[in-house]
Amino acid sequence: MGKRSLPPPPSHVSLAASLGNDGIIMVLFETPSGFAIFSFDGVRLLLPDAMENIWANFGRKYRAKCVVWRKEFQFFEDKSAAINPVTGVSKELSAMLMKWCCPGYKLAVAKNEYKTIIEASLGIPCLCDDAVMEVMWGLKNIMHSLVPEEKSELSKEERLQMSQGLQMLLNRYGVDVKPEMVSDRIIGLACVLYDCDGNEKVHSISLHDGGNILKDVSGIDPRDWSPMKLATALKMVCYPGEEIVGGDPKEMFSDDVLLKFEEDAHKYEGKMYNAICLKIYNELLSYNEVRTVKVEQLRSSVKKAEKVYQTDKDALRSWGLDPPSKRFKSKK
Repeated sequence: MGKRSLPPPPSHVSLAASLGNDGIIMVLFETPSGFAIFSFDGVRLLLPDAMENIWANFGRKYRAKCVVWRKEFQFFEDKSAAINPVTGVSKELSAMLMKWCCPGYKLAVAKNEYKTIIEASLGIPCLCDDAVMEVMWGLKNIMHSLVPEEKSELSKEERLQMSQGLQMLLNRYGVDVKPEMVSDRIIGLACVLYDCDGNEKVHSISLHDGGNILKDVSGIDPRDWSPMKLATALKMVCYPGEEIVGGDPKEMFSDDVLLKFEEDAHKYEGKMYNAICLKIYNELLSYNEVRTVKVEQLRSSVKKAEKVYQTDKDALRSWGLDPPSKRFKSKK
């Protein structure tokens, strides 16, 4: 009996239906001085790769405009009384929540305690999990652009210094940075790498068809090849004899495979969209060049952060004070 095939991943439409309201949810965001309400594309919380991707939507304020929309912000003189396990949700916060959380809307909150209190007091279904915490990290990362009325900084307890998704990307590139050293520059460079990876994934889908043709015509299986290696192979059969600038083909392919490319080049005429293959090859080459530069800049920024942070720690300790508690900001 053959292996059972896995069911296809849920579609955006089905995930939106599971949330209701076309997938839009509300988010209760706590600032040092009050609470804000945002609407958010909740489907992003349910996608299979949510933990890898959510953070990048908030890496820069212009990116967040596509996924989150501010509805209201209120100052609260005593936030501990606004939502309390004993007294429940205050009249003011209740009014704000009920105004925006219409029947059927789900509300994302940053604390399980808030989830319990709001569901019991107001009957609003709440979400609070790792994916939601990625959203909260993002909102805190660009808090002052989203809530310009908030002049205070986040306390040590309120901060989420390192997003799990950001950590995944940094680990993938072999960059080790302490959470307290994450700076705006490090986040910005990570966003560029994230975009390069995302664009490469998009091209990988297009390259898949070319890989099937390569297998059918020349009997070469490119299943385990990187997108760049496959794009190079397709360029070689589409444009035989032209220079390959993205690496040495003799290091990328065996002699037998190179000979096969040369002998079979004429067989690919009319089977490939040559211009598209060349475009993908050039774009992947460009992404690799950007990656090389940005990874080096990222590692340099981390080294500078470590040096400055350690200097600041030593200076404070010499005065009998605690190490820096505010989120580290890189110096330009």
